[in-house]
Amino acid sequence: MSDLDFLLESFRRNARVNQAVLAALTPEDFALSDGRGGWTVERHLRHMAGFRVGWLWNMTPEHARPLLDETRRDADGDPQWRWQDSPPADLGEALTAGDEAAVRAVQAHLASGEPFADPWNEGTYRSSPAHFLMHTIVHDSHHRGQIMALLRLGGRSKEQRDALEEHWAIWRE
Repeated sequence: MSDLDFLLESFRRNARVNQAVLAALTPEDFALSDGRGGWTVERHLRHMAGFRVGWLWNMTPEHARPLLDETRRDADGDPQWRWQDSPPADLGEALTAGDEAAVRAVQAHLASGEPFADPWNEGTYRSSPAHFLMHTIVHDSHHRGQIMALLRLGGRSKEQRDALEEHWAIWRE
């Protein structure tokens, strides 16, 4: 398996973990927060999905376009994210579409040899566009950990949390 194939497989597994977490959530879970001004479960998930389109819009707008609603514009005149006001249950679709766009963008830039655009000199994965996929995996993991903590704070029993932790099996295949 090539390095890129290995990374793509890891990225697909990350997507499966995201979907497993989403499938385990109840409608009430989306509103859980720490009660101290922190993000809700929904906000973490919305941020995870929006992360993809935000970076793609900056680095390779043509790959972000499928994730945008050209009929709605933000204050800067840019098209809005399609899932901007969607119900939380639709965030799985947003994550899937964002993952597909991210993979297409990385593959296109690897094939062309062109680096991602860097309009704000942020350092957009200069050594390889594939690092965007690794960054996404790490970013998602960070927020899934926060979601798990919120579920614990929200009263999920140890047994319920243990059942949700079964997503680790995806990484051991």
